[in-house]
Amino acid sequence: MKKSLLLFSLLFALKLSAQNAQQIHQKAILIDTHNDVISSELITKADLGKRQSEGNFDLVRAKEGGLDAQIFSIWCGESYGKGTAFAFANREIDSLYALIKRNPDKITLVHNSKELKKAVADKKLAALIGVEGGHMVEDRIDYIDSLAKRGMRYLTLTWNNSTSWATSARDEVTKKDSLKHLGLTDYGKQIVKHLNELGVMVDVSHVGERTFYDVLATTTKPVIASHSCAYSIDPNRRNLKDEQLKALAKNGGVVCLNFYSGFVDSTYTPKVIQFLHLHKAELDSLIGVYHDVDLANIRVNAMYKTESDKIRPPLELLIKHLDYIVKLIGVDYVGIGSDFDGAESYPLGMDSVIDYPKITEELLKLGYGQKDIDKILGGNVMRVLAANTGK
Repeated sequence: MKKSLLLFSLLFALKLSAQNAQQIHQKAILIDTHNDVISSELITKADLGKRQSEGNFDLVRAKEGGLDAQIFSIWCGESYGKGTAFAFANREIDSLYALIKRNPDKITLVHNSKELKKAVADKKLAALIGVEGGHMVEDRIDYIDSLAKRGMRYLTLTWNNSTSWATSARDEVTKKDSLKHLGLTDYGKQIVKHLNELGVMVDVSHVGERTFYDVLATTTKPVIASHSCAYSIDPNRRNLKDEQLKALAKNGGVVCLNFYSGFVDSTYTPKVIQFLHLHKAELDSLIGVYHDVDLANIRVNAMYKTESDKIRPPLELLIKHLDYIVKLIGVDYVGIGSDFDGAESYPLGMDSVIDYPKITEELLKLGYGQKDIDKILGGNVMRVLAANTGK
C-alpha cells in the first residue's frame, strides 16, 4: 500500500512538473535563430504550411512546440560564387515570401522586436531572415543593402569557406599557412561597420578565431553567434572557446545553442563516419538524386533510424552545453539556434520543432526559474535584435 501511494505521489509530482514546464514554455517568447528548412524546401518541395512526416519544421509543429519567431537561414554552398550566390540567396528569399503569402494567418515577415511582439500577439509565427555566408553578397556593399531591404536581419560573415575579406573557422584551422590573410581585411571591417549602420546583426558562427576577435574590435553593436556550442565540451572548430564566450558576453552579444550532434558530442563524428560508410551505396545514390550531400545524409539517417538513433547523444549533453555557458558568462548571453533541417542528427528527443518544451523541462530540473528561462528562450535574442535595429 505504501509503495502504491509513493508511486502515485511520484507520478502526480511528475505530471505537475510537466504542466508547469508547459505553462512556462508557452508564456515565454521562443526565438530560434537558425533553421535551414528554406534551403531544403527548394529540393523537397514540401508544403511547410501542413504537417510533414519528414524533416524538422513545418508551421503546424512549430505552433505545437511553442515557437514564436524563426530566423530562417538563407544559404548556399561554396560552389556558388560571383554571378550565382546572390541570385540563389534571392531565390530562397522568394521561397520564404511564397510560404508567407500562402499562409498569411500563420506566419508574417518581421524586421525588429516591435514587429516580432505584434506577430506574437496576433498568434502568428514571426519570420526573420538570416543570410548564412558572406560569399552570398559577392563582395558587394550594394548587395548587402539589397538583402537588408528584403529582410536580412543577420549576415553570417563566412560559411565554412572564407571570403576575400573574412576567414572561416574551417580555413583558419586547415589552411592557415596558405591563406592570403587572417581575420578581417580593411574591407571586411568596412562591411561590419556597414551592417551596424543598417541595423543588421553580425553573426560570428562559422568565422575563424581571428575573424571573431577582429569583429569584436570593430563592431559598435552586440553580435550574435546564431548556432554554436561550447568548445570546452566538444572541441569542434565550429564551437566557441571559453575566452571567445567571455568576449562575446563583454560585447553584450548572445550565443545560440546548436542542436547538431557533431557540435554537441565529441564522440559523434567518428561514429557517423562509420555509419555512413556502412550505407555508402544508398548515400551515393541519394546524392545523385538530390545533388546535395547534407540532404542525402539526412535521408540515409531517416532510412536507418534504429541504427542512427544509437549514435545520437542524450538530450542531457545538449543541456550541459547550455548550462556550462550560463555558468561561465551568465544567463543574459545564451539563446537557441537549433540548426534544424540543416543536419542529419540531433540529440535523442530533439526530433523537430515540436520538441522545444523538453528544453524548458530540463532547465526546470536544473533549478532555472521562469525569468531566466524567458531570457534563454528568446529574451536575450530580442535584446540584441533591438540593440541593432533600434526598435
